[in-house]
Amino acid sequence: MNIGFDGKRAANNLTGLGNYSRSLVLQLSEFFPQNQYFVYSPKVKNTGQISSFFKRKNIHLALPEKSSPSILWRTFGIKKQLKKDNIAIYHGLSNEIPVGMPSSIQTVVTMHDLIFLRYPQYYKFIDRTIYNFKSKYACKNADHIIAISEQTKNDIIEFYHIDPSKIEVIYQTCDDSFKQLIGQDFKDSVRKKYNLPEKYLLNVGTIEPRKNLLTLVQALPAIDPEFKLVVVGKKQAYAKKVIAEIENLGMSERVIFLKDIPFSDLPSIYQLATVFVYPSFYEGFGIPVIEALYGKIPVVSATGSCLEEAGGPHSLYVNPHDASALANAVNTILRDQDLAAKMKEEGLIYAQKFNTSILARQLMDSYSNMISHGQEKL
Repeated sequence: MNIGFDGKRAANNLTGLGNYSRSLVLQLSEFFPQNQYFVYSPKVKNTGQISSFFKRKNIHLALPEKSSPSILWRTFGIKKQLKKDNIAIYHGLSNEIPVGMPSSIQTVVTMHDLIFLRYPQYYKFIDRTIYNFKSKYACKNADHIIAISEQTKNDIIEFYHIDPSKIEVIYQTCDDSFKQLIGQDFKDSVRKKYNLPEKYLLNVGTIEPRKNLLTLVQALPAIDPEFKLVVVGKKQAYAKKVIAEIENLGMSERVIFLKDIPFSDLPSIYQLATVFVYPSFYEGFGIPVIEALYGKIPVVSATGSCLEEAGGPHSLYVNPHDASALANAVNTILRDQDLAAKMKEEGLIYAQKFNTSILARQLMDSYSNMISHGQEKL
């Protein structure tokens, strides 16, 4: 069958939802090559990573026809092309679908999170108003909803009062480059390239309030002083507050900030770390946790959202407001080599539930069920 996707991010973004979108379509094209996959985008960024994506024989880039203005094309104008391309299922990959889809096309939407409703203070009023409009419409009107975690499913039910039977949880995975243990020579070269210390804790993510780096910094004075903290992520305004606290605590020599890291170096930075620490207040899923588990790095994360789903039963979790508890959890791992070894092995075993082939099969089964249960619509 012909399957269509909202490809704005797949065709233009090199991080986050762009990586998720390309990875999902690539998985399907590899494991189910009998189908044709149409990626609809108002424009495309010509980079090596994106260009190679569209070289797959069964992945097709679909741009607006000359008669269709690109403004609001994803919301309205796309429907004509979907019918022309004989699309059986249209998958909105990021919280939205076109308005007024024809009944001949089954629609599914992936809902990543409703953090803008749970923590509205982190978003501008206009942004959360637009996000809420699109997300609510998609959840009410899509034939099927895929939530990327049980937490996101529960949020959809709570905020939008959607029938739970309409929502299916299909987890995400991380890039395959994180799933292989890196050779020592390459790791040594990465350590030298970034002047990484021999012993360090790692935190990866945008430096913004929700990610809660401040609590980790406040925990640092109580953590074994032999260990530095390496932070990988883009700085937002919140970073000034974090840096001020680092200086106030006299921790400037123990915190290293890295940014604009080539994707190819990131798995090594993970695997050179002793503990991965991710005290985020709230996530839709938490892919960095998966990246750490595949690299056999013990994880300390936070209660309160979906991170227990991502990290599994052998990671450690603390209240994200409690710097003392966070320090104690990290020190527990640093002092107990047997515990650390068990966390590495059990974490890797747990991570297998996020393997590409498993998630691709779940998604294709979901598509097939939609078709079989939607015959009366077709």
